[in-house]
Amino acid sequence: MKRRTLFLIILVTVLSTGILTLAGVKIYGQVSGRQVDSQTAKAVLGTGDSTGKNADLKKVMEAYLMIQSTALEKVDKKKLIDGAVEGMVSKLNDPFSNYMNQQQTSEFNSSIQSTFQGIGAEVTLKNGKVTIVSPFKGSPAEKAGLKPDDQIVKVNGSSTEGLNLNETVTKIRGPKGTKVVLQIMRTGLSSPMSVSVTRDDIPIETVYADTVTKDGKTFGKIEITQFSENTAKHFHTELQKLESKHIAGLIVDVRDDPGGLLNAVSAIGNELIPNKGIILQVQYGDGQKQIFHSQLQKAPFPVVALINKGSASASEILGGALQDNGYKLVGTQSFGKGTVQSTIPLQDDSQLKLTVAKWLTPKGRWIHKKGLTPDVKVDQPEYFSAAPLPAGKELKLDMNGADVRNLQVILKGLDLAPGRSDGYFDNGTMQAVKTFQNQHSLPGTGVVDAKTAQSLQAEIVKRIKDPKNDLQLQAAIDVLAQSAK
Repeated sequence: MKRRTLFLIILVTVLSTGILTLAGVKIYGQVSGRQVDSQTAKAVLGTGDSTGKNADLKKVMEAYLMIQSTALEKVDKKKLIDGAVEGMVSKLNDPFSNYMNQQQTSEFNSSIQSTFQGIGAEVTLKNGKVTIVSPFKGSPAEKAGLKPDDQIVKVNGSSTEGLNLNETVTKIRGPKGTKVVLQIMRTGLSSPMSVSVTRDDIPIETVYADTVTKDGKTFGKIEITQFSENTAKHFHTELQKLESKHIAGLIVDVRDDPGGLLNAVSAIGNELIPNKGIILQVQYGDGQKQIFHSQLQKAPFPVVALINKGSASASEILGGALQDNGYKLVGTQSFGKGTVQSTIPLQDDSQLKLTVAKWLTPKGRWIHKKGLTPDVKVDQPEYFSAAPLPAGKELKLDMNGADVRNLQVILKGLDLAPGRSDGYFDNGTMQAVKTFQNQHSLPGTGVVDAKTAQSLQAEIVKRIKDPKNDLQLQAAIDVLAQSAK
């Protein structure tokens, strides 16, 4: 297997061509094996040959020359070539394969830093729609209320219909301090909602550690938001700190973690997977496999992992490794990305990203388009998925629609019981709003104006961030407490 030296961009990550960050892709992986580049392509095609592989390209050249010489509408030569390559890649019918021109490649490469600018969210093409995989923790996207599975249907009033992923991402990117308005379609809404996001610097802080207690025992909790360059090192440091506190078990939280580096997830697996067990397998098109083993001898304590639909790729590798080695997963079904991408630089500094392999769990499961099924399924309260209240729009008596329904979900989450949740602003909803306004020293008008909306949003976010209300976390603590007995 050592001959497989292939640089895989986003091998295990949602940050592949099919899943891009709205502020830049940051993930590189390396799998020992094959080297693929433009020189390899030359060797395959040959030069000065009118037969074999080059003969297959004769038709392409004829079409190119004919368009250049006779077409009424003149198109830049570079655009024609880019279009030809894009066309070939599109025929793969693979959302994770893509072509990036020189500008897109430059933006891609410059974004592989410890900090970048944007809104801080991962996107993919899902059923032909540009869909959010997960916002980054603490990012403008998260603060604006964007959620996994949100579909981006418009960017600054311009439809995303017919655009590829790179084109959509380019529209959303922009300098710090500027705003982008997204039209979002979310499950449960009858029409798109408008979300304004202010772009900012997105620092890559990926590991957050804490302790929780249950039945007199102390357990560690480590949240991994991405698997980036320094994640494994930070994980090791935080794990050592927790072990010094003599924890009786560990919760690994990869909810809303869109993936990352193969070497990061492999290194973390080394610290969690006991008995030198398998972390993952990579299977190539010719059937050959590369197997990654843990170096850990004995498990120091039980482990439970938290997953949800925003857990993708590298997160699923870690989750699958834990599950196949006897540990429990708690939460909801994960995203389901089980393919491997390679970046191939071209002569003009553009590049291809192609799916070249798939990864399997230790027991050989391929979770692509299916995801991991948790051992303990737990849904969060409905208000965890509440959309931000609309800016610049008052909600009041006798109004009807998705915004009012969302308001009712928030009021219910704040224990204010509007009495209905069908999107009609009746007297019960108005009384619930008045109660909230009185509790927070706001004018008791029963109308959701800008100040009331802002206060409602702040209170529901505070409730979401309270660990007591995190039903999945509480279930994981219970499972861990049972395992530690």
